[in-house]
Amino acid sequence: MKEPRVCVQIDGIHGNAYASEALLPSAGVFQIMCPEGTAGGRVDDRVLILNPVSGSQSHVDTVVELGTEHGFDVRKTEKRGDAKRFARGAAPDADLIAAGGGDGTVNKVVNGIAAANELETTTVAVVPAGTGNNFATNIGIRGLEHAFSVIETGRRRWIDLGTANDQIFVNSCVGGITAEASSKTEPESKANLGVLAYVKSMLATMGSFDSLPLQVETASGPNGKRSQAWDGRAMFVLIGNCRRFTGARTAQANVEDGLLEVTIVEDAAAMNLLSDAALQRLLGRDSNYVVRRRAPSLVIESNRDAITYSLDGEMLEAHSLRLETVPRTLQIAVGENYQSDPDTGVF
Repeated sequence: MKEPRVCVQIDGIHGNAYASEALLPSAGVFQIMCPEGTAGGRVDDRVLILNPVSGSQSHVDTVVELGTEHGFDVRKTEKRGDAKRFARGAAPDADLIAAGGGDGTVNKVVNGIAAANELETTTVAVVPAGTGNNFATNIGIRGLEHAFSVIETGRRRWIDLGTANDQIFVNSCVGGITAEASSKTEPESKANLGVLAYVKSMLATMGSFDSLPLQVETASGPNGKRSQAWDGRAMFVLIGNCRRFTGARTAQANVEDGLLEVTIVEDAAAMNLLSDAALQRLLGRDSNYVVRRRAPSLVIESNRDAITYSLDGEMLEAHSLRLETVPRTLQIAVGENYQSDPDTGVF
């Protein structure tokens, strides 16, 4: 069990102490008020889980140096499952766990903390070292050095998590993108197009895409109004927690409203989708092929084969998928440009 901590100042240097530890006024140690969003300094209180092969892989030395300077125990992953395992092991003692990598690394770290039942007591920080860093952008993190600045002085917000058949996702769940297409997608394309890069890769690989016969049933929203169900053939179904699938690749959804953003891309077989411009128009606000919903939960049923879903880059295959929000469950460090409600500009 983690003990409550207080901020202390020793000869002008700020740090932390546990409430059970003695404060020594004679040594120049006294309690001060912690600014909102600041966090502590003992190595075992702060753990940074670093994926050294994410993105361009040029970030490793910089992240290790910055992490060490800011009092983190830096742990590099070496094999599949390490990030979740490291997070699960660290969460009972660490007050702050940083995920150094892309959206997939964030996903694994959060799932590890959840597996340790420590979401209520552990703050998560994001150090963007992936290719697209979509989630980091959505919470106002602009780069590596900025990430550590946010860790020290940024706000903390409680945000929603999404679940898909009880597996947690943080940013988005995308149905219809296969693991094969994901593995063949170039980093530059992902940086420019986001999720649409996978669509382009799939079409280039397969020549065409056999649309998915789906049924989508959404639950009632907070006002009691049930969104219209959808039944038909779709290219993809996109569910955003912190991500909104519009023409803007980094568009942020309200991640504190208890709702998922549901985007169904209907069968657009007649379109030539191999150009970047056509792909960007596909998800535009005026597209004839897009159905949008907002709901706290939904069920997606496949009328044919099991569908491959990508949960922040982690693959899940299912005939039936139940998605739900878990409102304001994850405490996360956010940058100054983060807006809880991007539609109204509320911070």
